[in-house]
Amino acid sequence: MTDIGKKKATIYDLSMLSGASPSTVSAVLNGSWRKRRIKEATAQLIQKLANEHGYTANLQARGLRSSRSGLVGLLLPVHDNRYFSSMAQSFEAQVRSRGQCPLVVSACRDPEEERKVVETLISYSIDELFIAGATDPDGVHKVCEKAGLKHVNIDLPGTLAPSIISDNHEGARMLTQAIIERAQEDGPLSPDDLYLFGGRNDHASHERIRGFRDVKRALLGADPDVCIQPTGYSPAMTARAFEAFYEGHGKLPRAFFVNSSINLEGLMRFLALHPHETFADIIVGCYDYDPFGSFLPFPVFMIRQDSEAMITKGFAILDADRGPAITHLVRPTLVPPRTALIGPLDALKDIE
Repeated sequence: MTDIGKKKATIYDLSMLSGASPSTVSAVLNGSWRKRRIKEATAQLIQKLANEHGYTANLQARGLRSSRSGLVGLLLPVHDNRYFSSMAQSFEAQVRSRGQCPLVVSACRDPEEERKVVETLISYSIDELFIAGATDPDGVHKVCEKAGLKHVNIDLPGTLAPSIISDNHEGARMLTQAIIERAQEDGPLSPDDLYLFGGRNDHASHERIRGFRDVKRALLGADPDVCIQPTGYSPAMTARAFEAFYEGHGKLPRAFFVNSSINLEGLMRFLALHPHETFADIIVGCYDYDPFGSFLPFPVFMIRQDSEAMITKGFAILDADRGPAITHLVRPTLVPPRTALIGPLDALKDIE
């Protein structure tokens, strides 16, 4: 083997060390080796050598040669919940595995801010953009289309670009059925005993409400409109909705579906102000996942959305030059309550 000493390793150095051609080394380092059908063992060897010898890509030079910057963007609505932070982690890991550099930004669910942020990303010559949970995905699409930027929608669909989203209708059906079956173990459940809190005027909320109502009508025979309490994605508004229900009825519903972990936070704010007897026998379903649900003193069913699969599918669509503006569904997973199955110390292992 050639000793490259302390100088910075180049693609040609790695070619000599690995016995692979410079073009093969380049394909491994820029993440396109699978498309070129290079053996995984060869890719692993080259990546190992690159790490050992301190190889770093010169993205500016690569961009001048290929008219690509190596930057890939992810536009989020917010950073501060587990679902979107998990999505960002999956995105960053996959971008880096492709030899590119991730850029993650948020626009605070403001359609005008979404367009401005994307225009800024375009000024940095990003190569591709994932648009996650946008308030106006079609407005963002028009900005991208004008700049010739490849893009896909994640989490919420648009009508003008390909979209990859959770199967919200099926997830809501699974969650609602689980809530009802668990509540019925303690006795008969009437349509007025099961409510939905949270959500707003977006595709995900509409599909979750539709799934909730389909199962509720099938299993309980009816679904009065008053049982749907849209509160937006706001802990404060959700807490007020629970307070208003409690003041009007003197108790909470026996069982309820909360539309996200943000709405679950609103429930926690309400419960913190009331005695334990207020919620001793409730059954909760949350369309989101957080392992802290295992610590609550009542059963909490959760839906875990597969953000990693959504990101993987998004790259597959972009690699195939985007394709038609259709919506691809990714099935979520129902996570049953664990409070009765494991102790708090065991649950803590799930969080580490």
